[in-house]
Amino acid sequence: MSEAYFRVESGALGPEENFLSLDDILMSHEKLPVRTETPMPRLGAFFLERSGGAETDHAIPQGSKLELPLWLTKGLFDNKRRILSVELPKIYQQGWRTVFSADANVVDLHKLGPHFYGFGSQLLHFDNPENADISQCLLQTFIGRFRRIMDSSQNAYNEDTSALVARLDEMERGLFQTGQKGLNDFQCWEKGQASQITASSLVQNYKKRKLTDMDD
Repeated sequence: MSEAYFRVESGALGPEENFLSLDDILMSHEKLPVRTETPMPRLGAFFLERSGGAETDHAIPQGSKLELPLWLTKGLFDNKRRILSVELPKIYQQGWRTVFSADANVVDLHKLGPHFYGFGSQLLHFDNPENADISQCLLQTFIGRFRRIMDSSQNAYNEDTSALVARLDEMERGLFQTGQKGLNDFQCWEKGQASQITASSLVQNYKKRKLTDMDD
């Protein structure tokens, strides 16, 4: 009998992704615009269309613009060797940061990027003069949207919530589900349908050992 998948928490908001997390695996495959700072021998055959034509030795010329997955970009990025430079995706640039600061609640984050917070946090690994502005934008966007997300999750009991979560990024959807679980658990408790509270196995074992010691 197969067991249900046990969700592994994402590590994208920390120093490194958690590669046991399906969310992080999917996020690490999102593309980043990059520019090559040095020729890349024998890689032109893999990126022929994106590099605008490889040289005769199948090298990607210096200055080529590519779109690489996040995991590959992090592996190639090196400040000392300057293999490639990373360009900011549009949703993290100044234009969109202005929109988020005006009213973050009107933005469809799932359409722009389903892993908006995690992907944005991973961008801070690359030395960019706008890193401080990006991190502040991520924080303020989350703060601005958090209240509405939790309010929505607490006021949708036994309802279709697909429209409520459609505009949320994956982390926000997790928060919404947590709020829904809390609401459902409270409703069950209020109706007397909550499961009976029992002592943990540690407490029970401790009592058994104590009785054994007393008998001795």
